[in-house]
Amino acid sequence: TSLARPPMEFTKDGSVDLRGQPIIASRTGRWKACSFLLGYEAFERMAFYGVASNLVVYLTTQMRQETVSSVRSVNNWTGAVWMTPIAGAYVADAFLGRFWTFTGASLIYLVVSTQAWL
Repeated sequence: TSLARPPMEFTKDGSVDLRGQPIIASRTGRWKACSFLLGYEAFERMAFYGVASNLVVYLTTQMRQETVSSVRSVNNWTGAVWMTPIAGAYVADAFLGRFWTFTGASLIYLVVSTQAWL
């Protein structure tokens, strides 16, 4: 009887890590990646709906915009929020890959959101 370890199975799609080495399927993704994405998406959704629900009130009271103008601005903003994933999908599929697209978009989101606090 031998206690030899089973051979490590690499991913089937030819994925490589940041160092260019093949990825071992049992050590990547799954619940670790899923929990990060679910947490990120939950916080992003809370932020979006928190801002969207108060944006017309803010634009009319603090920015002194007309109601029609502020509703138009909020609708444009909402449309941009819902359309940018299509652009992100194109960039991910055609150029950067999903990891670098997600990382770059997260960094842009972080920089832009922290500028509002300064």
